[in-house]
Amino acid sequence: MSVGILLITHSGIGGALLNVASGTFGKLPLEVLPLSVSRDPDPEHLISKAGCLVRKLDAGEGVLVLTDMFGSTPSNVAQGLLQQGFTIRVVTGLNLPMLFRVLNYPHLALSQLAKKALSGGKDGIFEPLTGRDLIAQIQANKKKPEKLSRQRHIMVIDS
Repeated sequence: MSVGILLITHSGIGGALLNVASGTFGKLPLEVLPLSVSRDPDPEHLISKAGCLVRKLDAGEGVLVLTDMFGSTPSNVAQGLLQQGFTIRVVTGLNLPMLFRVLNYPHLALSQLAKKALSGGKDGIFEPLTGRDLIAQIQANKKKPEKLSRQRHIMVIDS
C-alpha cells in the first residue's frame, strides 16, 4: 500500500504538471489524479467530486492533496475534504519541484510525504545568480565567497 496524490488546481494546471511528471518518470511510483477546478459556483459539488477521487486514491495509507494556491477555490475544496474526515494532508503552493520530490519518496507515510512536499516546493524556488551578480556581491561585501555551488549558482558568504 502507498499514499495516493490528488492535485486540485485551477484550469488544468495539475494535469499539465502530471503530464510532465509522467513524461519524466514513465510509470509513476504513486497513483496521482488531477482535479481541475473552474469557476463552478457550487463548492459542495466540487467537494463531492474531490471526495470521490480521494476514495479512489486511498489504499489505506491516506491521500496527499496538493493545491496550487492557498485561499483559492482549490484550497477551499481541500479544506472541505478535511472537514469531512478523510485521511488526508493538504499542502498548498504546488509546483513541479514539489511534485517531483513527492514522487521520489513513494515509500514514506502520509505525514512524512507532506513534509517532503513542503521542502521540495521551497527548495525548488531560487533566483540563479549570474557571474556579474557574483562579482557585484563580492565587491559589495569585500569578502570572498566561502563556497559556491555550481549546481544552483548560489553564493554563501560567511558573515
